[in-house]
Amino acid sequence: MSAEADRCPLCGQLNQCTQADAASKSDDCWCFTTPISAEALARLSEEQIDKNCLCPQCAAGIDTLNKTP
Repeated sequence: MSAEADRCPLCGQLNQCTQADAASKSDDCWCFTTPISAEALARLSEEQIDKNCLCPQCAAGIDTLNKTP
């Protein structure tokens, strides 16, 4: 994961990723069992795919901040 592995690449908010937290790295991340919005995935650049977890809101397709970093 990248240097800012705890941030969503779409909105910049904390992504709640357990894999990015050394204390809980062995735990499954919330995204392992949650459907990810196709629209959210389409917003990622090729370089962003599989680098950082999305936050739950972006993963669900909810654009709470209506902006990208």
